[in-house]
Amino acid sequence: MAALIPTLTLFDLDGTLVDSAPGIHASIRVAAASLGLPEPTPDQLAAMVGPPLQDGFATHFGLEGTDVDRAVAAYRAHYAAGAVLDASVYPGVPALLDALRADGQVLAVATSKPATFAERVLEHAGLRDAFAGVHGATLDGRVRHKPQVVGLALAAHPGEQPVLVGDRAQDVVGARVHGLPCVGAGWGPARPGELQQAGAAVVVAEPAEVPGALRRVRA
Repeated sequence: MAALIPTLTLFDLDGTLVDSAPGIHASIRVAAASLGLPEPTPDQLAAMVGPPLQDGFATHFGLEGTDVDRAVAAYRAHYAAGAVLDASVYPGVPALLDALRADGQVLAVATSKPATFAERVLEHAGLRDAFAGVHGATLDGRVRHKPQVVGLALAAHPGEQPVLVGDRAQDVVGARVHGLPCVGAGWGPARPGELQQAGAAVVVAEPAEVPGALRRVRA
C-alpha cells in the first residue's frame, strides 16, 4: 500500500512569521550611512522588508554595481552582529503552526533571506521545530529570488496541494511561477491592496484565519 503524501504548506519568514523590521531597518540605516547616503525614508525602509537585498538597494536606493555589493556587505555585517535577532513572533503564529501540524500538514519555510540568517531567526523565536525544512537565499546571491527558494522547498518536500503563505507581492509571484496559490498574510508590511493586486488567492487579517483560507484554496 502506497504511503499517503501529506499536504504541504510553505511560509515566508519576514513579515509573515516574525516582525523582523526593527533589525532590518537598523541594518539598512547602517548600510546607507556607510555609503554616504541620506537617512532612509520610511517608504524606503518599508520596501526593503521582503525582497532580496541586492534588488532592494538597486530599486529603492538607486545603487549600481559595486555600490550594491558594498551596501549588502555593510548591511550583513551589522545584521549578523546581532540585529538579526531583533525580531518578534507575530501573535497567533505559534498556535497556527501547531494547528496545521496537528492536521497532519508538512510545513516548510521559503524565504529570500539567506538561509543561515533564517535558521538563526527561527531558532531564536522558538519556531524552528515546526518546520521540516528552511529554504532561503545563498550569501553569494546566486539564489535570492522567491521562485528559486519556492522551487527548492518543493523539491525537498513532496506534498499534495502546496500553498504559500506570504506577505508581499513577490511571494504571490514566486508561488505563481510554480502554479501555487498564495494566501496573503495581511498582518505584514504590505502596502494597502498590494497582495490583492498581485493576485493572492485570498488575503487574511490575522494568523487565526489561515487554516480556513487554506481549506478554501484547496477545495
